[in-house]
Amino acid sequence: MTAGGTAYGSDRSDLASRLVARLAERGLTVATAESLTGGLVVADLVSVPGASAVVRGGVVAYAYDVKAEVLGVEAALLAARGAVNDEVARQLAEGARRVCRADVGLATTGVAGPDPADGEPVGTVYVAVADASGCRAWRLTLAGDRAAIRAASVQAVLARALEGLG
Repeated sequence: MTAGGTAYGSDRSDLASRLVARLAERGLTVATAESLTGGLVVADLVSVPGASAVVRGGVVAYAYDVKAEVLGVEAALLAARGAVNDEVARQLAEGARRVCRADVGLATTGVAGPDPADGEPVGTVYVAVADASGCRAWRLTLAGDRAAIRAASVQAVLARALEGLG
């Protein structure tokens, strides 16, 4: 399915609505660090009425130097392993929390295509969620075109964040 106007898109919006509501109920805030999704996660969150009570901000970090200098991802890690791995996802999520002074940090990094990157095939994605109890990252293997992979990445990180809040 595609993101715009389909059941998939409404699933994504429903996840964003539910996450914003859960964060508000608990008095928590959220921030994002996005690579392959290019701001789609924070866009979904801020599309929800009342999101301003919980969304602190988001950083789109495509370039390695932005990941390192703005979000604190270890430059040596990026040089050795590239940006498509679980540790970079975790450092991005923690960086979002720190830079935006949020309770929860969400991160996406991966390969949406059309070509492989960092030695990983198209569809390899890592999402991470960081909060006061720690940080978890998940490896996803997604199919479809660039838009479908990016949309599925948004859905995945929103779902993982919602699960983490119980």
